[in-house]
Amino acid sequence: MKELQQKLNYKFTDISLLKLALTHSSANKNNNERLEFLGDSILEFVITNELYKRFKNIDEGKLSSLRSNLVKGETLLKLVTELNLANYLILGNGELKNGGVQKQSIKENALEAIFGAVFIDSDFTTINKIILNLYQPLLNNIDLKNSFKDPKTRLQEFLQKNNNKLPKYEVIETFGKSHNASFKVRCSLPELQIDIKQTANSIKKAEQSCAKELLKQLNDEL
Repeated sequence: MKELQQKLNYKFTDISLLKLALTHSSANKNNNERLEFLGDSILEFVITNELYKRFKNIDEGKLSSLRSNLVKGETLLKLVTELNLANYLILGNGELKNGGVQKQSIKENALEAIFGAVFIDSDFTTINKIILNLYQPLLNNIDLKNSFKDPKTRLQEFLQKNNNKLPKYEVIETFGKSHNASFKVRCSLPELQIDIKQTANSIKKAEQSCAKELLKQLNDEL
């Protein structure tokens, strides 16, 4: 508990709140679900408020897009990893045996629960500061030029920049009837020996999903 408080740069007056925030439902009926509910709302408001103040000339739709990227699971997972939150989780034996400490949703929920716990233990000014300190690198590195481009466009620009051939998209399977169909699309980069398949309720969405996954793989390999 002491180590985690140092990482958060906050010392709890009521340490039982931090313990509760780390307690999964598999361990106790008295768990972090209510704190997670509170922390989720606090996080969204803090990020919304900060974006509103930082980007005065951006419209509501683009602000909403930026916020979604900052509070989504992938972003929270980065913060969870930096805090080594898996080391502090309190799980039931069954969840431990099932690898619960590595489950993304459990770690994300615990982080949001911690935000709720800090708020109850202190005040809004304090939790606002803690969240913004954690998010500072992400907020400072927002690329407005590319933030609103769709994955297919970003993938194309990435490949052109690195002198690679553009991807090929192909519908390889269709499920269901025409009014309620799903489409499996393959996107391949033979030159890089990468092949991705994604399914969605429209060809466009499936292609975008493929491009997003390809970008992720390419960035991981850099």
